[in-house]
Amino acid sequence: MTRATLSSLSLAIITAALLTSAAFTQSSTSHKAQTPLTNEERAQQILDRFTFGPRPDDVAAVTKTGWEAWFNRQLNPDSISDAELDHRLASYPSLTMTPSQVAMNFPDGGVIRQIAAGKLSMPQDPMLAGAYGVMLARYKRRQAKEAAANQPSTMQAKDSASTAQAPPPIDLDDEPQGGPTAQMLASQILGYPKNLRMQAIMRLPVEQRMVLCRRVTDPQRSLLLNDFTPRERELFQMMGGGPAGIGVPQNELQQAKILRAILSERQLQEVMTDFWFNHFNVFLHKNPIETYYLADYERNAIRAHALGKFRDLLLATAQHPAMLDYLDNRTSIGPDSPAANRRRMNPNQNGKQANPGLNENYGREVMELHTVSVNGGYTQADVTNLAKILTGWTIDHPELGGPFVFNPRWHEPGTKKWFGQKIKEDGFSEGVKALTWLAAQPQTAHFISYKLAQRFVADDPPPALVDRMAKTYLSSDGDIRQILRTMVHSPEFWSRSNYRNKVKTPLEFVASAFRATDTNPANPGALVGVLARMGEPLYQMQPPTGYPMTADHWMNSAALVDRLNFSMQLATSKLGGMKFDASHLLATGVLNSPPAATLRVAQNQETAPATGPEDNALELMEQLLIAGDVSAKTNTVIREQLRQAQPQQDTDKVLDTMAALILGSPEFQMR
Repeated sequence: MTRATLSSLSLAIITAALLTSAAFTQSSTSHKAQTPLTNEERAQQILDRFTFGPRPDDVAAVTKTGWEAWFNRQLNPDSISDAELDHRLASYPSLTMTPSQVAMNFPDGGVIRQIAAGKLSMPQDPMLAGAYGVMLARYKRRQAKEAAANQPSTMQAKDSASTAQAPPPIDLDDEPQGGPTAQMLASQILGYPKNLRMQAIMRLPVEQRMVLCRRVTDPQRSLLLNDFTPRERELFQMMGGGPAGIGVPQNELQQAKILRAILSERQLQEVMTDFWFNHFNVFLHKNPIETYYLADYERNAIRAHALGKFRDLLLATAQHPAMLDYLDNRTSIGPDSPAANRRRMNPNQNGKQANPGLNENYGREVMELHTVSVNGGYTQADVTNLAKILTGWTIDHPELGGPFVFNPRWHEPGTKKWFGQKIKEDGFSEGVKALTWLAAQPQTAHFISYKLAQRFVADDPPPALVDRMAKTYLSSDGDIRQILRTMVHSPEFWSRSNYRNKVKTPLEFVASAFRATDTNPANPGALVGVLARMGEPLYQMQPPTGYPMTADHWMNSAALVDRLNFSMQLATSKLGGMKFDASHLLATGVLNSPPAATLRVAQNQETAPATGPEDNALELMEQLLIAGDVSAKTNTVIREQLRQAQPQQDTDKVLDTMAALILGSPEFQMR
């Protein structure tokens, strides 16, 4: 389709969406409100809420086995094999590294500066040392350029006439001039066996490595990268400076998240990991330190406790260096601590006393956003005193990816009055006791239950359901599995008014499109870019609130334009080279379809009657992608656009357009 056609099509769909969304909601809450969900709809509901979208055969499989059997199995993710995902994630070595290994293997500018200054040694691994050599050479070139630019003006003014005619300074940030070109070097390296190519690169002089890794273009670049091991590919990218150093693990972390959402068999665990990461949000780009820690934070603090006790999850996040750095507790020093007293005794060079350094950020957010909520009954004095309780919780050498450590010299001594109780001086244990107490409070039980119900039931969750979930929280000592069981066994969860009433976030939308169409996410890097354009760049929500999960933030005309354009790119195989096959999808639907009568659009929809094979194909495609729940207005718009496109398109392209329109429809935006 041409750009002009796509533009007019977008406007048509958006107009239908704005009208349809209201009609769709009203239909759900009026004459159908008292109609129980069918078994197929129950399967759809449980999959919509606890996966990133059902795959083509999932609804039928869950209908057959029963939603409860599926749900109970998902609550025990360790019992579920995830071999395909594990195979894909093996391409990202940084995901399983410790923070200190990430810091060493993907150095930022600070590490290179320390090596240049002789404060750190080069790594012992020869391959890694070779990559360091390139980055160090590039750093020294920049330093030389800056030094030349900062020469005293008096030196430059000695001979103004000579200076005026002098040649321009060499740009030392560029690779060395002269010598073999990148393409020549690449051709030489490609002459070696695949397993010896990286060794051959490391034997090149550092200047030639700089040229090769930065300047080589396709087809040689792709030939090299495709034959490298994952670790060799990382080293090559580091020497090329794009992404340089810490950019590599950042990209791997982001790509892994979208792959997990699309491919993981442990869908409930991944959905809960996404939920809790938003709850305990950390911003990737606060500083380079976060990159060292974030994969470990998600793996060992979030995912490992996503279905356990809330107290354990809270304590794991509180003690993790990623959170300690993000909310500044790692620099918090008690006003009367030994460290602060020493600073007072040693004023700085201006004669002023050093700032004692108490930081209240984490003390405030752990109550407002993580536990009792903004209405939890605490005061500003409670914020200050909790910050004092948590002083000394810091990081050992964060610039090297060091672990959590308690520093008693930074800890505020004495008894603290907090939430109407006296916290006796007990060093590190004060913080553990305070957080454990917060996790056990009724306000926390209600707040966590409300957020879970908001994520899985409705933007405005039923108060009675929240109360029952909070009761389970308190009686089970914050057992997340038990709270979820209370929720899914509630009549509110299965109410028709709460069926397909949640708008998908960009991550949920993109992942569900790939899952619904059984499309291989062969280029997850392209999807990371798509999500950034849609307003959900992965791990990049700067405020501690995390990304919102309600419709008012995600459903608007601009969002629908972005989503429809994404759908068109996906369905026409123009999204990062990923192959889309609507014909295969439709054939699979025919082979696994129920009797012909059930292929019709749901009886409650007032759609136009089928008149030909294209109409039958549309109904089957709608059934496959969104269970046939398409409004009359959306269906009319799709049929009209297909009639307009059909004379210019062959059958396969018509099917691609059909799939794109369904994926871009307002109904597919709902879960």
